[in-house]
Amino acid sequence: MKKFKLAALLCAGTMIFANAQGVSAAESYNAKGVPAVIKAEKLQLTKTWDKVFPQSIKVNHRKVTFVNRFGITLAADLYEPKVYTGKLPAIAVCGAFGAVKEQISGLYAQQMAERGFLAIAFDPSFTGESGGNARFVASPDINTEDFCAAIDFLSTQDNVNPERIGAIGICGWGGIVLNAAAIDTRIKATVTTTMYDMSRVIANGYFDYDKDAATIAAERQANRKSLNAQRTTDYKAGTYKQAGGVPDVLPDNAPQFVKDYFDYYKTKRGYHERSLNSNRGWNVTSALSFINTPQLTYISEIETPVLIIHGEKAHSRYFSEDAFKKLTGDNKELMIIPGANHTDLYDNLEKIPFDKIEKFFKTNL
Repeated sequence: MKKFKLAALLCAGTMIFANAQGVSAAESYNAKGVPAVIKAEKLQLTKTWDKVFPQSIKVNHRKVTFVNRFGITLAADLYEPKVYTGKLPAIAVCGAFGAVKEQISGLYAQQMAERGFLAIAFDPSFTGESGGNARFVASPDINTEDFCAAIDFLSTQDNVNPERIGAIGICGWGGIVLNAAAIDTRIKATVTTTMYDMSRVIANGYFDYDKDAATIAAERQANRKSLNAQRTTDYKAGTYKQAGGVPDVLPDNAPQFVKDYFDYYKTKRGYHERSLNSNRGWNVTSALSFINTPQLTYISEIETPVLIIHGEKAHSRYFSEDAFKKLTGDNKELMIIPGANHTDLYDNLEKIPFDKIEKFFKTNL
């Protein structure tokens, strides 16, 4: 009687069984037994400095690319100290949600390079200079993978110590980086600043702590119906409707936090031509996958150090405070910046606690 090895591949919630004599599951999935190749797409990358912040004379800068497990090639700006010895600690940076690497994440990465780290700021899949089609789509799964792919890249650089890699997530990428830290044990320390939990705000709307369960449920169902109707409309049209970024003209009754977003994304301070928030925004249906995909489910299992930073006056402060309550262990810290609003932690060097962030990483990496 022949001996068979039963190989089980769990794929998207479906068990695919392959009976193969002396053949691994991966090989049996490919008829020729040839492993899938990690292949980078050639991207069109700008060659000039087009950031919204000044270039530092203390660091080297260059463009790099890397590939995530979905086969999407990501574009990043790499910053490293001009003078260093030995292998460097490294940090992957992304955010804000709807921003590009030429804005907030690039500023953070350059600041960390000035302080002795190799740092990359990357554009998420489907945005900025990164690859992926259709454009202007966010995904709790793919975007978590974007962070893990950044760790792949950093772990394999000759001048990086792979045991000393951290990550910074800004705004909506704060929740995403916590999800990445919960799955990727190569991330040895994590910082979030001015964090959003995108799954929560998309599912429940803003300030859900003031709503009862029935209201939230009704709003969620109405949101589902609207987004799925938009899917049908998009498919008929052959194009994806965009939701719009920060408005070009502020209404008289705009909340203060919308005014703060306007002051960054729509003015010389932070406007960038590739930024979704500065222009036409995400695809409307991009929100669908977040509604039923909570990002912070497993963050209590993060064993490595986490520093959560938020502004005292930020409308979004409750996201950080509630996320912090879910963390466990004595190596977690919540830092509230007196007087700071949400966007102060985008680019206000007097409010962003870079000395604290530097000390946190040098202590824990």
